[in-house]
Amino acid sequence: MKIYTRTGDAGDTSLFGTGRVSKADPLVDAYGEVDELNAWLGLVVSSPVDPDLHDALRHIQRDLFAVGAQLADPGDRLPGQKTKAFITDADVARLEALIDRLDGELPPLTAFILPGGSQAGARLHVARTCCRRAERRVVALKAPIDAVIVRYMNRLSDLLFVMARVANQRAGLTETAW
Repeated sequence: MKIYTRTGDAGDTSLFGTGRVSKADPLVDAYGEVDELNAWLGLVVSSPVDPDLHDALRHIQRDLFAVGAQLADPGDRLPGQKTKAFITDADVARLEALIDRLDGELPPLTAFILPGGSQAGARLHVARTCCRRAERRVVALKAPIDAVIVRYMNRLSDLLFVMARVANQRAGLTETAW
């Protein structure tokens, strides 16, 4: 199978089971933002990062493929047996548990902090902002979107913020207050 198909040369692309749409379609934009977030997380895990953060981020990358698959399937035609292609409330709960565990390592916030710090911390801050943008694109969609996707994206941005703080603290760096 070749990487290039030439089917998008006129500026359109396929959605799962529903035909072709413009590459400028808001749905394509939304799952493109999710794809960019996934690439940023790939950059994070390629930098020095603690093993527990690394493992959690790899799991999240798999989740983001599921988010993208759900967004690319506006007709709900993904086979039900493809459970790895669906985000559920259990995935949101897993993110919340991780936020709670990691946040327990941190001092309470008393001010806004400037993004930055270690390589992993700074990259996690960039991923967090990319996640917020992807969340905005998903929320803006007119097509009915499974509400669990919005909850997942919202919780993920919170988790990425906490992970950035943890990565910086574990690297022995002090946060810079605004």
